[in-house]
Amino acid sequence: MRRLPERPDTESPTAELSPAGDGSGAGQTIERGRWADVAAVTVLVAAFALPLRGLLRYQGPPMEEGFMLTFPELVLHGAVPNRDFLHLYGPGSLWALAGAYKVFGASLATERWFGLLQHMGIVFGVYAIARRWGRWLALVCGLTSLVIIISPVGLTAMAWNGAVALGVWGVWTALGAHRAVARADGCGDAAAATDERVEQHIRRMLFAGGLLGGFALLFRPDLILAVALGLGGAAWGLSRRRVRTLVVGALVGVAPMAVHVALAGPGHSFQGMVIDPVFRLRAGRSLPVPPSWSHLDGFLQRAAGLQRPGWPLPALHASNQVFLWFFLGPLSALFVGAVGLWAYRRDQRDVRARILLAAGLFGVGMLTQAVQRPDTAHFAWVSCVPLALVPVAVTEVLRARRGRGGEQRKLQVGRALGAAVIVVVLGGVIPHFTLRSYVDLSEQSFGRNVFGYPVHRDGRVVYYGSAQIASAANALLRDLDRRDPKAGQRLFVGPIDLRRTPYSDAFFYFLYPKLKPATYFIEMDPFDSDPGSRLAHDVASADWLILSGVWSNWDEPNTSRNYGSNVPNYVVRTRFCLLGSYGHRTDRAEPLFELWRRCR
Repeated sequence: MRRLPERPDTESPTAELSPAGDGSGAGQTIERGRWADVAAVTVLVAAFALPLRGLLRYQGPPMEEGFMLTFPELVLHGAVPNRDFLHLYGPGSLWALAGAYKVFGASLATERWFGLLQHMGIVFGVYAIARRWGRWLALVCGLTSLVIIISPVGLTAMAWNGAVALGVWGVWTALGAHRAVARADGCGDAAAATDERVEQHIRRMLFAGGLLGGFALLFRPDLILAVALGLGGAAWGLSRRRVRTLVVGALVGVAPMAVHVALAGPGHSFQGMVIDPVFRLRAGRSLPVPPSWSHLDGFLQRAAGLQRPGWPLPALHASNQVFLWFFLGPLSALFVGAVGLWAYRRDQRDVRARILLAAGLFGVGMLTQAVQRPDTAHFAWVSCVPLALVPVAVTEVLRARRGRGGEQRKLQVGRALGAAVIVVVLGGVIPHFTLRSYVDLSEQSFGRNVFGYPVHRDGRVVYYGSAQIASAANALLRDLDRRDPKAGQRLFVGPIDLRRTPYSDAFFYFLYPKLKPATYFIEMDPFDSDPGSRLAHDVASADWLILSGVWSNWDEPNTSRNYGSNVPNYVVRTRFCLLGSYGHRTDRAEPLFELWRRCR
């Protein structure tokens, strides 16, 4: 079969010629390129390793990490999300983490190492996308993504991070077909069609890219806009046959969702993955758009602000940084996408233009996540891709400029300017939630300003950011263990005042794996206490209650301030006996935790 000639690829380092122009130096160039890639990857791995010890013993978000510790273990025991417990996202992350639990055991370490792999998936995906502009600039982009994504919730294995990692690699894999397309199309469509090896390679890449995109939707169905735009950008201009291959891959990837719907039931699935997160949740979780300039709107952000590591450079107030970050996300995504579109229109055969266009569209599709709750965690989850790729967009603009100066000179200037932009943004505009957090976590790895106190029971451990709260939780656990709860009994965890359910210490369920959760609302949200909710029934079914006063002063400008039904409180007072109170709040006459048992 005739082999297709390749169109020269001047972007590839392996295409460089020796000084004599005969190509005799290609072997040395390839070897140097490989070692340079190894060096860049080593730097990224070292950047992950530096804060790792601190991250493994750092406080995770008590509810979010608590339910990500608990849900996979429930799945292993036959529970089904949306039917047996509230889960606002797809089942994919729980299935994957349940598999990790099956192999390595259910533990905080397993969950956090899995979260680390998700973070690494995002960072190395960004590096792979930016690699076309050179290893040094790709390293800058990868480090930027790392500093942004690792700070909000530590190594908690959130479904969003896994979905973004899969989505980024799906886009990158689909884009890998374009090099083969460019080479094949250089001989004309007829010649391309006759070379089955090239066509099979193209279709394999497209199918694999679609497959990864489908897997991303198993983790987070609400990432569908980003996946559709990113894969659409990768497929733009391809033949219908090739696009169909991409679509088939995506359908195969998301097909296991049908299994979940069959197990949970269509009604429960639609309620849990559409009605609850899209409609019911928003009123109690939304924050002002844009964020307030003068103060922090989110309760968790204010709580996190109580610990303020030092920062040697002048910086804006934290609320000012949040305000500016709100605009940085969409501006960076739109800038990357616009530059990609502009470069693509200039030269549709330019692979770099196609890469930038698809990656920019993926970033634009992520923006809805930042708008639905404008806080730094959501900003980081959105910015970890488009903001990290701003340096390559800047480089592409300067590379395409007309005027004096050769291609290599313009690339060097563009790379330096792109890196400078990132340094200014991370170091001067939003340092408190990026560079400062990374430096603080790295220092914690060496024992400085450690922010995490163990709450432990029977070989299982979680970390709390307050020594006082951790001490109270440990006292409660010792008291409950002395009372010898029986396997199979039911445990309910919630706030002391069940008229308001904005948050919960869900990690207690993880610490008592032999007790069954007594409620559908392991993750608690403001709508749980609405009149007519099943919450009172769930409380009544419990044998043990752990009620928390830690979040009693929750205050956000949304409906989480409102009081719901008092029936759950009535059930507590009439059917349960108080066994003990543990710790005391300093701002109100209320314990940190209470332990109750069903009255005999």
